[in-house]
Amino acid sequence: MILVTGASGHVGGELVDQFVERGRPVRAHVRDLRKTAPRHGVEVVEGDLNSPETLTEVLADVDGVFLLGGFEDMAGVLSQAKAAGMGHVVVLSSRSVVAGRPDNAVVAMHLNSEAAVGGSGLGWTVLRPSGFMSNTSGWRSQLRSGDIVRAPFAGVPIAAIDPHGIAAVCRARNEDRSGDV
Repeated sequence: MILVTGASGHVGGELVDQFVERGRPVRAHVRDLRKTAPRHGVEVVEGDLNSPETLTEVLADVDGVFLLGGFEDMAGVLSQAKAAGMGHVVVLSSRSVVAGRPDNAVVAMHLNSEAAVGGSGLGWTVLRPSGFMSNTSGWRSQLRSGDIVRAPFAGVPIAAIDPHGIAAVCRARNEDRSGDV
C-alpha cells in the first residue's frame, strides 16, 4: 500500500491516477473528505500532517509514502511512519533549495523538510522540481481580461514541469528502490 499525501493536488492527484492505472493499492490522504470525490480503486483517508499523533490509522499497512514537504512537525510525521513499519518516503521539495538563501521562508521550509527526511532512518528520495506547468492555468482569467502576467526574472529561462512527469518519477522511485538519492 502506498500513501499519497496531497492527493487532491497537482502532483498527488497524478500519482494516485498512475498507481490506479497500474493496479497498485493506493491510499489517498486529504485534509477534508467532504471536498473529495470518491474514486474507484482508491482508499481515501482524512488526516492532518500538522498533527502526527492523528496519523496512526492513516499509516497502517503502508509500505511507502509520497510526502509533501513543509509541515510543522515533519520529524513527528516521519517518526509515526517509521513506527508503522514504512520503508521508503519520497518527499516533494523544491529546486529553490539549490543555491537558495536559507533565510528565505520557502527555502527554509524545504530545507527543514529535507533534513527531517534525511534524519528519519527511513529510505528516502527527495524530488526538487521547479515550477509546475499546471500553475499557469491560474493565469486564465488574467489573460482573458487582457492583463499581462508578470514574473520576477522574466529573462531567466526556468523549465516548467508537467506534474504528470513529477508523479512518474515518484512512482518509479517507489516501485524500484534500488538505491536512495
